[in-house]
Amino acid sequence: MVRAGEKLREERERVGLTLDEVAKATKIKTSFLLAIEKGEYERLPLGAYANGFVRNYAKFLKLPEREILAIFKREYDEDKFFKIMPDGLAKREDFPLHKFRLARVLKVLPLIFIILLVYIIFQYRSAIFNPPLSVSYPLDNSIISSRMITVIGKTDPNTTVSVNSQATALDKDGNFKKTINVFPGKTKIIIKSVNNFKKTTILERQIEINPAP
Repeated sequence: MVRAGEKLREERERVGLTLDEVAKATKIKTSFLLAIEKGEYERLPLGAYANGFVRNYAKFLKLPEREILAIFKREYDEDKFFKIMPDGLAKREDFPLHKFRLARVLKVLPLIFIILLVYIIFQYRSAIFNPPLSVSYPLDNSIISSRMITVIGKTDPNTTVSVNSQATALDKDGNFKKTINVFPGKTKIIIKSVNNFKKTTILERQIEINPAP
């Protein structure tokens, strides 16, 4: 049975072309053209690259592309061959296709694991972390002249907030304001934020109430 490479070589020689001339015209490396003609397909890149080389070679020689490709595909078994490392990137060493595929899978697995881990942490962060809580007013150790204080702060909107054990409403962004009465002198304000998993964050403000006479 006539091989694809033989038909290509015979036609090239019939029209009086050298491999270098074909390589220059088709932009296919001379070593690849020679490998095709000799049927040494293990020296070719895998998959679509090999098919493309054969198709372009046949097209350049004005041979029927489909016929040449059909013969080539009968001869070419991708799983039996090795992938050539690109020139200049590494020492020219071949390795089996299944090892190449395994290496690609092993490179992707850590990325998939990281994405999955981040997703789980994001979804269940309330079960892992205490809710964020900040209080912008009053400042710690401040002196206030009024017996009524409006405590202002922000937390996770999915939590329950209390100021000195008094329930406090939250808006959709987690902002809150709570006005409380306090006695003159030094006092402590306790702000508590509790999520659905009972994770709790507590902030304290030590203040001094010094009403104007």
